[in-house]
Amino acid sequence: MARTEQAIFTVLVMVSDPEGRILVQDRLDPSWPGICFPGGHVEPGEAFTTAAIRETLEETGLTIEDPRLCGVKQFQTRENARYVVFFYKATQYTGELRSSEEGEVFWIRREELANYTTVEDFSDMLRVFDEDDLNEFYYYTENGQWQLKLL
Repeated sequence: MARTEQAIFTVLVMVSDPEGRILVQDRLDPSWPGICFPGGHVEPGEAFTTAAIRETLEETGLTIEDPRLCGVKQFQTRENARYVVFFYKATQYTGELRSSEEGEVFWIRREELANYTTVEDFSDMLRVFDEDDLNEFYYYTENGQWQLKLL
């Protein structure tokens, strides 16, 4: 049995402001549209935390400080690579908010999320960001059907 596998690493970052709002992005990517947190791919050889800081800056104009790893999402792609998303939280930042070609970014209160179309399974991902007893969002297949487990 092989002990290595192909993997794709990405990050998502939940930034909160002093008023308790969260920073979201209205994603323009047709393969995964809707409201989500900013994030993106980890470059080869790049530290995961560094990728979280870089992606947040590129997509929002904000430089986050002291991001904290708070969970992970994973699933197998059609090409059988493990797709891993590291979830980070940040409450300290500098800079001026600006959108990018990835989508418009803006601050909202959590209760306003119901007024928007979010990316698939956003509410389950948000639980991993928020709940201390959860740390993993895991998709797997059983009898040819996708199943979700929060661990």
